[in-house]
Amino acid sequence: MGTLKTEPARARLDLLAPPVAAVVQAWPGEAPVDVDDVLVAPIDAELADTAAFCEAYQVGLEESANCVVVAGKRGGETRYAACVVLATTRADVNGVVRKLLDVRKASFAPMAEAVELSGMEYGGITPIGLPADWPILVDSRVIATPHVIIGSGVRHSKIALPGPALGALPGARVVEDLAKPA
Repeated sequence: MGTLKTEPARARLDLLAPPVAAVVQAWPGEAPVDVDDVLVAPIDAELADTAAFCEAYQVGLEESANCVVVAGKRGGETRYAACVVLATTRADVNGVVRKLLDVRKASFAPMAEAVELSGMEYGGITPIGLPADWPILVDSRVIATPHVIIGSGVRHSKIALPGPALGALPGARVVEDLAKPA
């Protein structure tokens, strides 16, 4: 986890966006991953973007995961999904994701829309705490990673947790080849 100074997320709710903090507080005891394995670390908000973050905190791209919000329309209804992929890959938005959302065309959700609907900051969006009706599509490479670093809902911190925990989130679906190499 590079040079990050982590502590249990439950003890530092101030480092999480409100919807993320709510999920961490209500983390079920019978969950496949113990809440004490969900860690958070403060970072410089100016270094929240993946490449800058990884360089500054000595975190490998292969252990950094990105969460992108994708939108597509079908029958006048906008369908959203969160895609969680390693920083070494790119989500296959108009291939795999489009088919899974059952829409004609999919694209990254506009920034203002993603921020408003998620209740999180752009550049810090995480799959933890997203609207319950959004599917969370997790690339299989993410859950094969022992520990990953993801956003915390805000730009001034990051969450570290076991990769398999992301596949066990409510609404999560592990997808083979959700992403392509970057």
